[in-house]
Amino acid sequence: MGSAIAATTMPWQLTSSQRRWIVVPVLVSASLVGAMIGAFTASATPASIGMECTNGSSFELEANTGHVYTPDGNSIFMWGYRLSGGAFQMPGPVLCVDEDEPISITLSNPGVGGVPEAVSILFPGQMGVSATGSAGAVDGLFTKEAPPGEEVTYTFTASEPGTYLYESGTNPGKQVQMGLYGALVVRPTMGADYAYNDPSTQFDSSREFLIVLNEIDPELHRSVELGLGYDVTAFHAGYWQINGRSFPDTIADNFAPWLPSQPYGALVQVEPYNASTNPLPALIRYLNAGMDNHPFHPHGNHLRVIARDGRLLRGPGGQDTSFEDFTRTIGSGQTYDLLFSWTVVDAWINPGGDPVPVQIPGLQNLVFKDGVTFYGGDPELGEQGELPVGVTSYNDCGEFYFPWHSHALNEFTNFDEGFGGLATLLRVDPPGGC
Repeated sequence: MGSAIAATTMPWQLTSSQRRWIVVPVLVSASLVGAMIGAFTASATPASIGMECTNGSSFELEANTGHVYTPDGNSIFMWGYRLSGGAFQMPGPVLCVDEDEPISITLSNPGVGGVPEAVSILFPGQMGVSATGSAGAVDGLFTKEAPPGEEVTYTFTASEPGTYLYESGTNPGKQVQMGLYGALVVRPTMGADYAYNDPSTQFDSSREFLIVLNEIDPELHRSVELGLGYDVTAFHAGYWQINGRSFPDTIADNFAPWLPSQPYGALVQVEPYNASTNPLPALIRYLNAGMDNHPFHPHGNHLRVIARDGRLLRGPGGQDTSFEDFTRTIGSGQTYDLLFSWTVVDAWINPGGDPVPVQIPGLQNLVFKDGVTFYGGDPELGEQGELPVGVTSYNDCGEFYFPWHSHALNEFTNFDEGFGGLATLLRVDPPGGC
């Protein structure tokens, strides 16, 4: 797999611990760019990207049914958690709460429009969860469940900051696959710009990103839609998603109007690290709601893994055991917290001359898939150059793009057609933004 997208269309160099690459535009566009047509909002800003929280300490959720859409024109029947009275969405709302706060979450399963069997919620990593239900609620294998027309209220104290999943505890091999899951974020007492109660976990609160992974077997979903049997042993994924979307829809803004039931984008947008003007890293939250393990591979710079499953990485004596990583296999049900800064490792911001001693191919030697590109036409961050006549560029201001994707390349597809699936982009804007 090549390296960056717009940065793969220009010279770039990793840190000294990584292999060094020089990549030019002809390597890029023939593979990735064609899949992006129509999916990118060029005016993306921090207000339209990043993690979208539903804040509070008391929540009312409903289980209901709907459809999600895939970039190849398909639609897939899903179940999901939504805010009471709201529209169907997948995944469920991101519930953001404060450490040490008593939390109450009521789950209703409407008799009309709800899920046609008992449902529930588990909260992995939360201690002392109790559940009380309406008259028709039933005791399930893991927790109290709400059959159609009933409800259950779950209460606990959010005693540990971190990133968690919430998901169905009723027949999870079926119901989590059908879409009954979401993210729970517990903010530490140190403040919302810290991932944990440790000064080393401070981050830029405007750069907080959620990466929720899952996979879908459309045949099993079709069986559920038709009221047929569901055989989990026949599971065979055909679509892979981040935040309920498949690439290239993952890079569209939050609440893109053509994805009414998939509100959360996954584009990661940063500016270069600068000790005085941009000193704080972004925070990336990985979650795997799927049944398969996913090796997720971000290009551009290492990420520092600071926590796993809602627990800060510390040794028995309190030693900092965080580590830099370039590919992280996220196990089924696991979560990770990672800090990320993009650093200028060569003179990529150099108004006075070429950043790397390499000749960019002439326009007659460049090939662009379907006449579109994310390349700005110039190898320098913040600069744009000439492109061939008829080539459409999605580049705003000479920003760089890097692919973040599954390293299981079968997951980098939409129903076996690439590129798609479990992938998104990192966008690096020049200092000060576009």
